[in-house]
Order: sequence, then structure tokens, then C-alpha cells
Amino acid sequence: MSSALGNAMEFLGRVGIFDTVLPFLLVFTMVFAFLEKTKIYGVDKYKGEDGKIYDVPRKNLNSMTAFVIAFFVIASTQLVAIISQVTASIVLVLVLVFSFILVVGAFQKETEKGFFLEGTWKLVFEIIAFLGIAVIFLHALGWLDAIFEFFGSIWTSQAAASLIMVLVLVGFMWFIVHEQKPGAVKGEKKED
Repeated sequence: MSSALGNAMEFLGRVGIFDTVLPFLLVFTMVFAFLEKTKIYGVDKYKGEDGKIYDVPRKNLNSMTAFVIAFFVIASTQLVAIISQVTASIVLVLVLVFSFILVVGAFQKETEKGFFLEGTWKLVFEIIAFLGIAVIFLHALGWLDAIFEFFGSIWTSQAAASLIMVLVLVGFMWFIVHEQKPGAVKGEKKED
């Protein structure tokens, strides 16, 4: 037995809200924001009430370009399917990151600024988030399986084994032969 809200969501799905309207709004908003930020079409100069001259992006050109691109995107069912899959997966990544920060924040001392990842932790999570989103896009495009098959076939070849052996030998030779600059102590910065 379905609820009234479940019936409403099914109705919105049949009308095309999820397949047409939401992807259109998402692409329009993203392209418009990009064009506004980059000012690709140039700016119009306006004099404000305070006498200053302000550079204002050309909203009419930006909005028309975003509108057309968004329509081209929703015309392709493959692109809409990819956008739906990618956004759902990215939201899952955001929920996982939020959950981790929530758990770690429970063990931190409360400060006026709150809890934020800093230094190495911030860099590690930025790299993990980037790699996660890259894997999500590769999977949505169907390229992830092809990449795994390619690398799987390379690791079993003699050429890959030879290349790895040469890289290990070069790294070992560099480690033995490289000279440390005189007067430099490990961990100490040299002043110019």
C-alpha cells in the first residue's frame, strides 16, 4: 500500500519532472553560473548610485547560452541518464564525508570557529573526494570496466614486469647515488 507522498512522487515521475525538468534546471544553473563567473561574453559598465562604475556580466547572453545548452542536454536521454546517475552517486559521497566529519567532530574539542579539517587531513579528503568523483564519472560513462580490463591485461604482460623492474632499479640507484647538499640537515630548511 503506497502513501499519498509516494503517489505524488510517482505522478511527478510520470509527468517528467525527474527526467526533464530537474536535469534542465541543474544544467542551466551550472552553465549560467560558470558564464557569469568567467565573463566570457564580456561585461556592461553601469554607474551606481554612489558614482562608482561597475562591471556587470551580460546576463541576456549568458542566460540564452545556458538555456540552449540545457535544452540540448535534455534532448539526449543518454546524457540525462548519466547526469541522474552521477548526481545520485555524488550525493552519496557527500553523505559519507559528512558522516565521517560528524564522527570525528564528536571527539574534537569545541572551539569558537567550530570543527574543520586542516592541513594534511584536508588535502587527503580533497584527493579522496576528487578520485571518488572521477571514478563515479568513469563508471557512469561506462569506461571504468574498459580501464580495469586494460590495466588487468597489462599487469600480466612481460613488458609491464620489465618496466616495473627498471623503475625499481632506477629508484634504488638514485637513492644510493644522490648527494645531500653540504650543511643541509634533514628536516631543516635552508635560508636564502
